[in-house]
Amino acid sequence: MRTHSAKILRAGFGDSSKAEETAKFLGGLSARELHFLHYDWELWARDDQLPPGAASDGTPWTTPWTTWLMLGGRGAGKTRAGAEWVRSFACAPRPRWQAPPRIALVGETFSDARAVMVEGVSGLLSVHPPSERPVFEASKRLLTWPNGAKAQLFSAEDPEALRGPQFDAAWADELAKWRNPEATWDMLQFGLRLGERPRQIVTTTPRPVPLIKALLADPKCAVSRVATAANAANLAPRFLDAIVGKYRGTRLGRQELEAEILEDRADALWPRAMLEGLRVAEAPDLRRVVVAVDPPVTSGERADACGIVAAGTSASGEGYVLADRSAQGLSPAGWARAAIAAYHAFEADCIVAEVNQGGELVASVLRQVDADVPVRPVRASRGKWLRAEPVAALYEQGRIFHVGSLPALEDEMSDFGPEGLSGGRSPDRVDALVWALTALMLTGRPEPRVRGL
Repeated sequence: MRTHSAKILRAGFGDSSKAEETAKFLGGLSARELHFLHYDWELWARDDQLPPGAASDGTPWTTPWTTWLMLGGRGAGKTRAGAEWVRSFACAPRPRWQAPPRIALVGETFSDARAVMVEGVSGLLSVHPPSERPVFEASKRLLTWPNGAKAQLFSAEDPEALRGPQFDAAWADELAKWRNPEATWDMLQFGLRLGERPRQIVTTTPRPVPLIKALLADPKCAVSRVATAANAANLAPRFLDAIVGKYRGTRLGRQELEAEILEDRADALWPRAMLEGLRVAEAPDLRRVVVAVDPPVTSGERADACGIVAAGTSASGEGYVLADRSAQGLSPAGWARAAIAAYHAFEADCIVAEVNQGGELVASVLRQVDADVPVRPVRASRGKWLRAEPVAALYEQGRIFHVGSLPALEDEMSDFGPEGLSGGRSPDRVDALVWALTALMLTGRPEPRVRGL
């Protein structure tokens, strides 16, 4: 019944054309069957909300993990996943001779543990059917299930409280926000010593804290990543429009909505915090606009990307980075078409093209696509870092702004140090950015060309 029900329900809720079939199916069920479906988590859960190794049909776990780290955006459904995992553990059938399980619930504070993990909309009290629902004794910070299973609440503010108790399982919520993460985590691990296979789930919005990094590197840690958008059907439309729309693509949005872990290099020329402070919704009227191209030496999927960045300057001399049109795997004709498309889209004055590798061939390829496009060749006589430093200084002076979100470009900028990018990759987007802003703000500034004359 579960498989058949899942197909009908998911089809109906995902496709309005099948809503009538879904309504007819539900209308033919008894009250008992509806009650069963309501609390059947495997039926409603997305695959990313199920334990690693479990299929959507409820197949038992097969992945040998000890910790399940669920990195989720705001409203992505990670609290529900944590509560349902605890429910499945507490209510699972066990031999009579086996003692009921003991579970640790660790929140940022006791207040958070109670308000979110226990009494919240997606908390433990709400996900159980009445016959399985545990009794919560707030004064004892204890939940007790009808079958004798118990869960005790703990606060990350008091790691020592975890010294002594022992558990079969644990749920750690918002670990990236814990005040004493390492000490609390260590005490929790010492307490996970009951049963044949102690396990734990961590539900958190990601931050680049050492403990999260350590878990990501742990081979016994299974990782799930889920963005806010995955749970859009259960979120208020206003939240999606006002919050998701506002922060999409920004550093905060990528962390809080996309569940990405974003870091800065200590020696990076462009810290992310600085870039966030220089973001604007739109540019003013611009006096000059250029499209800079950093062409790759080779083509194909494994070749370096072709950096293509559009930027302009206002009458007051401020710079605005308008777009990152960089692309990978393009042939020379392909990247030339992409650069010229950006030239026309932003009504640029010229294309600034680095010619160190291709010489006159670069300008020739561009003119084969559009002979009327003015091309200004530039040649690098210094290293990438030295060329980038004067441009970074303009950012530090608050003279350059990013229009909207430019995530791929900003990732490169925040990872660009004296030795280049981490892992030895080529900073193609950064190169194009530097060429564009150098041409606009650090060299002679001819009057803008009147297009069409």
